[in-house]
Amino acid sequence: MSKEKSGKTILVTGAAGFIGFHLARKLLEKGYYVLGIDNINDYYDVKLKFDRLEILEYYDNFNFIKGDITDKEMVMKIFEGNTPTIVVNLAAQAGVRNSIENPDVYIESNVVGFFNILEACRNYPVKHLVYASSSSVYGANIKVPFEEADAVDHPVSLYAATKKTNELMAYTYSYLYKIPATGLRFFTVYGPFGRPDMAYFGFVNKYIAGEPINIFNNGDFKNDLYRDFTYVDDIVEGIERVIVQAPVGEIRHNIFNIGNNKPIKLMTFIETLEKTLGNALDCSVVFDKIFQPLKPGDVKVTYASIDKLYKAVGFKPSTSIEEGLQEFSNWYVKYYQMI
Repeated sequence: MSKEKSGKTILVTGAAGFIGFHLARKLLEKGYYVLGIDNINDYYDVKLKFDRLEILEYYDNFNFIKGDITDKEMVMKIFEGNTPTIVVNLAAQAGVRNSIENPDVYIESNVVGFFNILEACRNYPVKHLVYASSSSVYGANIKVPFEEADAVDHPVSLYAATKKTNELMAYTYSYLYKIPATGLRFFTVYGPFGRPDMAYFGFVNKYIAGEPINIFNNGDFKNDLYRDFTYVDDIVEGIERVIVQAPVGEIRHNIFNIGNNKPIKLMTFIETLEKTLGNALDCSVVFDKIFQPLKPGDVKVTYASIDKLYKAVGFKPSTSIEEGLQEFSNWYVKYYQMI
């Protein structure tokens, strides 16, 4: 299929990833020319990544380059040859727990890779750089909801430390080179075509395989973990609105939370997933549960204040956990041909 370039070019790194795929598809539907980059690493099943790309390839205004943002020469050539107007950097090594076991790749992808993107934006100026940060930068903060002005200098995982590093690097480049940049702190994103390493996806995989699920809350239902689960379509809507509102002023850098602003008990989330999966399979679903202690790097609560985002772009997430998990469950059953 021929690819025709028209209008603004938006470069999306991590385009074969969970959020990258959903964002690229939304931008393509809006008529933007999207250039996607991804290294298709095997952190989880690459078939899922190729299936996402196959959907994106149907669009005439999409072009894909397989590459790694840790390759500075490649990144520079892409910027030189395509002159992107807007860059959305979603390429990163994800996973809090994995960052404790495999730290090297996090420094390479999340720090060195992001440095290369910043250098490219410096040498080939863009109208806006939007990049993924994470709610994990708040560490073990006990003040809730988390606000962008809160101190975030006590990360409890290397993954969180790399995301805080991204924010500092972006601020510095905005200050020195006037690059308009916006960091987005995502809160526990879920939905169709999600990442299999995420808990909700893993729970369903375990159930289908006839295996028990591990729940890392010590079996403490009274003081359960709370997560600000945020549906992927809400994340994409937030990104889309932020993209067209680049920061202005002396220092052109901003940070926003994108979360559901409604933290849910982990056990409530699991019970809802059992119900929605049961609806999709047309049967009763109950997970066999094993309760274990918290893992290093886990935090008790995530809870986003979204006042700043709403004031800036007039948007707040609205998808309920029941709606979002039903969409995921329906997708899972269809994708894996369960019925």
